[in-house]
Amino acid sequence: MLNILFICHGNICRSTMAESIFAHMLKEAGYSDRVAVSSAATHTDALGEPPHIGTVRKLREVGIPVAPHRARLLTREDGEKYDFIIGMDAENLRHMLRILGAKYADKVSLLLDYTARPRAIADPWYTGNFDETYRDLVEGLTAFLQYLRESGRIDEGGSL
Repeated sequence: MLNILFICHGNICRSTMAESIFAHMLKEAGYSDRVAVSSAATHTDALGEPPHIGTVRKLREVGIPVAPHRARLLTREDGEKYDFIIGMDAENLRHMLRILGAKYADKVSLLLDYTARPRAIADPWYTGNFDETYRDLVEGLTAFLQYLRESGRIDEGGSL
């Protein structure tokens, strides 16, 4: 089983939306029995909280089920469990590396680094723009899924 963890500041907007979108993409592609997806925070601001209402509204608008979720903090132990630990911006990346330590640095990346236009995914907590966040996430997650296929981590038939 391939394990993927999405990370953002509070784990109620971007990483939760990424978790839900990617779980939906995996199900549609026939990979949901081979790839597990979750999300976590780099800060304690919203621990235990459900997904932000803006995230829930956007996912419902596009017909993607919201993953059952309560915000949780990234831990060093996650470095052992997850194959990919993917953040949304440079601040996330710094905190991810601080929490995980150098031992797991090779598992850490930013989502939009898998695209032709690497950049940060703006935090809708501050921008209020969940549409832009959704578009950026779909772009990044589509590219990441393609990367997994091309790198042989998963193939078109859903095997690992």
